[in-house]
Amino acid sequence: MYRNDGFRELERPECLRLLAKAPVGRVVHTRHALPAVLPVNFWLDDDGSVVLRTAADSGLVRAVDGAIVAFEADEVDAAAHSGWSVVVTGTASVVGDAAERRRLDRDVPCSWAPSPREVFVRIEPQLVTGRELVGGLTAYGLGRFF
Repeated sequence: MYRNDGFRELERPECLRLLAKAPVGRVVHTRHALPAVLPVNFWLDDDGSVVLRTAADSGLVRAVDGAIVAFEADEVDAAAHSGWSVVVTGTASVVGDAAERRRLDRDVPCSWAPSPREVFVRIEPQLVTGRELVGGLTAYGLGRFF
């Protein structure tokens, strides 16, 4: 971002606050040496990590376990030309600890595509960034470009 480009950079606490209210986000990972993006519902843990509940035998689990991934969520108001976007970058891993799985089973919402055998994937937040555009304003004071 350039200084005065109309976007406001968000601090980590604000990023996490916004992320906690988003119902859906996107996991960005590598598949066959190419970028892949998959929409998912998620839960934000108290430490800021992103937790997914997904099928144990899913391609997502195979692709992300042990890999560095990005997770993005946003909210956009197209009519007002405003919104925010938060990106969490970190290592994803399947939760193996039995006590932790029991806790997550209580706390994490059900997957929108439930499976008989589910696992939890945790994305540890090594980098959290975000930005916001309010009212479609830019450094030039224009709300629309024609």
